[in-house]
Amino acid sequence: MVMEAVRAILISYLEPIAAWFRTLGFPEPIIHWGHPLMMGIVIFVLGSFTAWVGWQGRISQDTEISIKNRRSHRKLAPWLFLFISLGYTGGVLSLVMQEQSIFESPHFWTGSLVVFLLALNGFISATKFGGNKEALKTTHAYLGSFAVLIMFIHAFLGLSLGLSI
Repeated sequence: MVMEAVRAILISYLEPIAAWFRTLGFPEPIIHWGHPLMMGIVIFVLGSFTAWVGWQGRISQDTEISIKNRRSHRKLAPWLFLFISLGYTGGVLSLVMQEQSIFESPHFWTGSLVVFLLALNGFISATKFGGNKEALKTTHAYLGSFAVLIMFIHAFLGLSLGLSI
């Protein structure tokens, strides 16, 4: 009952935007596959690389390489979060444009989980790991890795969803 009310409120906000986008006359393949293509690049390229440089910064025995990778991770992670958040919004809007259900899709829920996990991880980092606490650094590393794993699952659920509609 509550989810239905939330869905109705969400649709009431998104449908006018979706209706406006429909008037632009985008070809159906762009509406249907644009989000998966762009987010696939974000997940598999930017997501993987951001996680990789984060881990390289953490495990490298060479201090110079470690510092370089940590800097790269610090620069890339906010961009990853931004693109994932924008992609999440675009994906939900794409479903509304295609008049598909939102909350019934496992793809929606894994996307929501990824945005939450990355926001939580960003918060942990923004606190400077609670004053440079090793436990929070470790939590950040594994939570980020878990988020990337969920992103991969999310991508495959999205491919399945795209092929089914």
